[in-house]
Amino acid sequence: MKKVILTGDRPTGRLHIGHYVGSLRRRVELQNEGDYDKMFVFIADAQALTDNIDNPEKVRQNVIEVALDYLSAGLDPEKVTLFIQSQIPELCELTFYFMDMVSVSRLQRNPTVKTEIQMRGFAGESIPVGFFTYPISQAADITAFHGTIVPAGEDQKPMIEQCCEIVRRFNNIYGETLDEPRILLPQSAVCCRLPGTDGKAKMSKSLGNCIYLSDTPKELKKKVNSMYTDPEHIHIEQPGHLEGNTVFTYLDAFATDEDFQLFLPEYACLDELKAHYTKGGLGDGTCKKFLLNVLNARLEPIRQRRAEFEKDIPAVYEILRKGTEEARNVAADTLADVRRAMKINYFEDADLIAEQAKRFAGK
Repeated sequence: MKKVILTGDRPTGRLHIGHYVGSLRRRVELQNEGDYDKMFVFIADAQALTDNIDNPEKVRQNVIEVALDYLSAGLDPEKVTLFIQSQIPELCELTFYFMDMVSVSRLQRNPTVKTEIQMRGFAGESIPVGFFTYPISQAADITAFHGTIVPAGEDQKPMIEQCCEIVRRFNNIYGETLDEPRILLPQSAVCCRLPGTDGKAKMSKSLGNCIYLSDTPKELKKKVNSMYTDPEHIHIEQPGHLEGNTVFTYLDAFATDEDFQLFLPEYACLDELKAHYTKGGLGDGTCKKFLLNVLNARLEPIRQRRAEFEKDIPAVYEILRKGTEEARNVAADTLADVRRAMKINYFEDADLIAEQAKRFAGK
């Protein structure tokens, strides 16, 4: 089986550091390792429209924002096929066939679907059908390109499991046609779901608790200085608590021993910093300043690359156009295989035509 990596993001806003540690950073690493046959990364604008149907301009404007985030984070169009979901109509047809493979009750049991519905305030019959059937369209996205590895966060596990169910059922009915994917989770547990700057469980654009990859140093400083820490750590000499302390969660996700050598040499590593904080005698301001330096060190190269790409936006669209054309050719080949397996390839099936001609000629 070929090793095909596939993943993507909804263009509902700029990408934030939660996206970066949860999946994007790993995509760049995989790209540079080169241990794969093909790698696809797409902008899921059609899926974004399922709950933004009354605000298409928001999705339209954010397509280029996500593309810039991809390129500035280090994705290389010479190594990775970047494309726009809505420009691959074969995905719609594949989704249509997959809908017959899944029951309404199975979709209702999908934990990710249930969570997303609650987050957006949908209730009962107000849920858009396209949003409700997201696991089915995601299965089409993955299988159209024979994706076998999907880098994603922990919250996507139920979606990949449902995709595998669809693949198994299709292959059982129509013969081995589609490839079953597996999820590739972040290497660090803390990266699976980075909390918001306010300490809430999830970093979310709608909650306004994000640090974006494109944030300026000034914007970053303001956000780090306002981050949630330990509400009981009022005085420096008091022992601090790490659990729920957003600053230390971010340090777990980003800080290295080299960062301590550069920005806080009085500590050899994060464990030493944690020990001092929990013992007492270390202020939140020192920890936040260190985190700010660490994040700036990670984001500055991204900012610089983004500034270069922003100078030639038509070239970025051309990258997306070429990638989309390449991706569509792959999806078209997969759909042709699906149609043959389902025996709905009437006009190319010479044996069928000859058989029917012979049958009717004998009347």
